[in-house]
Amino acid sequence: MTPKIARFLAENDLATPCLVLDVDRVEQNYRRLKRALPLARIYYAVKANPARPILERLVGLGSCFDAASFEEVSAVLDAGAAPDAVSYGNTVKKERAIKAAFERGVRMFAFDSEEELDKLARSAPGAKVYCRILVGNDGAEWPLSRKFGCEPEMARDLMIRAAGLGLDPFGLSFHVGSQQTDTGAYAAAIAKVGMLFTDLKDAGVNVRMVNLGGGYPVRYRAEVPEIEAFADAIMGAMVEHFGNAIPDMVVEPGRFIAGDAGVVQSEVVLVSRKATDDPVRWVYLDVGRFGGLAETEGEAIKYAFRTPHDGGAEGPVTIAGPTCDSTDTLYEKANYRLPTALRAGDKVEILATGAYVTTYASQGFNGFAPLAEHYV
Repeated sequence: MTPKIARFLAENDLATPCLVLDVDRVEQNYRRLKRALPLARIYYAVKANPARPILERLVGLGSCFDAASFEEVSAVLDAGAAPDAVSYGNTVKKERAIKAAFERGVRMFAFDSEEELDKLARSAPGAKVYCRILVGNDGAEWPLSRKFGCEPEMARDLMIRAAGLGLDPFGLSFHVGSQQTDTGAYAAAIAKVGMLFTDLKDAGVNVRMVNLGGGYPVRYRAEVPEIEAFADAIMGAMVEHFGNAIPDMVVEPGRFIAGDAGVVQSEVVLVSRKATDDPVRWVYLDVGRFGGLAETEGEAIKYAFRTPHDGGAEGPVTIAGPTCDSTDTLYEKANYRLPTALRAGDKVEILATGAYVTTYASQGFNGFAPLAEHYV
């Protein structure tokens, strides 16, 4: 929690649940990543948190943007970004959305299939396109499965076909999974891209860009490698596989930029036990999986909590949200312990919740209002 957030919480009696986000921390994180990877262009992953104050601050810093929908394209353009600073990075797009983005000046699009390539050729003629390939997600706390990307052999054929369709086969991309804790994951993916680059060059394709995706982690309960360690691994692998002919580099951070800039303040609704002699207390908060904490699915992302009773006696707890849905249980197996003095009405802060929280919040499940937002 930044001092600015702590001061704002102390000075304001906020209705909960709510997010408080320090936009200055967003800037600090952006600048730190820029220092660590000076050769890479930063395309902020808008889906992490598309709030206007964040977008405007990043526009002012010269950031580019990775958009997942036409609505996100519009949001960043309306916040002042230039069209050539926007990449439409979702490989699954309605053709009318492609056309609308192209009409607003966007010229860089992702794809991973033949049909998507055909849509781009029809509705974004001459655009720069990049093919996403499948890579391993080992080490990621929020893996991305096989929903996006294709095998390198298919990517090679698609990139050759892109040129024949009048598109510019600009580059290749990958994503090693969100909250990636293993720096070696990037090195392994870059090795795969390097081989494909060589094959494409030999086939006469003018491929010029590597998009290294996102995945750069923030600290929740456990320590993670610093961004500088990831930068060292990335640049070491780029030099190993590309030598002095390093292509354009793109990174798409979301969590790293916004994650530790925000704190969710919640209220304890109930503390109970399932049996008189049960050592495990159930702590019900007024925010849960449907209120924005969707990444607790499978207890994958393990947020840290701060309470008014920290430092006192603690005991094991199961932490759950407020809704009448049994899946709205956040942590049951992850060995959370909270103060035994915790009671209904206590305020609890959930740390590093600036990314992938507000945009996951439901629009009224069980009648609960979406998470309130405060940007300071």
